[in-house]
Amino acid sequence: MKRIFLVAIAVMAFGFTNAQQTRFGIKGGLNITTYAGGDYWDANSLVGFQVGGFAEIKIIERLAIQPEILFSTQGARLDTSFGDYDEKLNYINVPVLAKFYITKQFTVEGGPQLGFLVSAKQEGHDAKDDFKSVDTGFNFGAGYNFTENVSVNLRYTVGLSNILDYEVNNADEYFDSPKNSVLALTLGYKF
Repeated sequence: MKRIFLVAIAVMAFGFTNAQQTRFGIKGGLNITTYAGGDYWDANSLVGFQVGGFAEIKIIERLAIQPEILFSTQGARLDTSFGDYDEKLNYINVPVLAKFYITKQFTVEGGPQLGFLVSAKQEGHDAKDDFKSVDTGFNFGAGYNFTENVSVNLRYTVGLSNILDYEVNNADEYFDSPKNSVLALTLGYKF
């Protein structure tokens, strides 16, 4: 995983030095989140949001690198033998995407993401110590540019790392804890 992030940083640095054009923007939208993987009760979706900024760095005519910084509300509604409750996790996510222009309007994208846990609540009570402070994932998605400035994007983030802190939860290290799963629909504006 460290190699993926090092390669992403190297590509981004190359892009900054050789970029033909860099544009900055803001974006925000709807998240539909849940937990994937493992036997973690029955996890149902929660609706949240994400908001943040990005830079689109053109490398060649049809290829750009797009680093982003996003505040993202995530989590799941859990159905357990103890009852139903919401786990709400807030992250600062930093995806670095390779963005390919199929046409001037249609794009596809993919790349790694690093997330930093800001807060965690279980039915309003602080649960941050129950979760790992860093999350990793991989994004893939597609976008449509209405104009040179306004675009819409649909993206799915597959969680790659377990989010529960094993030591706090006294869990066996082989317990397959949940991973974040996020479907996001966002509207972006480039300056």
